Amino acid sequence: MKRSYLAFVAAAILTAAVPVLASEVFEFKAKNGTVTFDHTAHQQRLNGDCAKCHQGTPGKIGINRDVAHDMCTNCHREMNGPTRCNDCHKR
Repeated sequence: MKRSYLAFVAAAILTAAVPVLASEVFEFKAKNGTVTFDHTAHQQRLNGDCAKCHQGTPGKIGINRDVAHDMCTNCHREMNGPTRCNDCHKR
């Protein structure tokens, strides 16, 4: 009985962890093309340094054109990422 309970708890924990391990990809619609943002790839590239994008406690960032063009483009310049419009905006 105790083993089956422990197995159930272990399975529940692993099931809860799966979404965290899965890639998080977000799409932002823009008039000059949709921007696809792979959060997991960015986390890996930044070695888990959440503070690079998130101020204080990590949470949802209110993205709009000005934020993206300031924060994202500046970081892409620093990290040698794509900086041309059509590098991120896809029709």
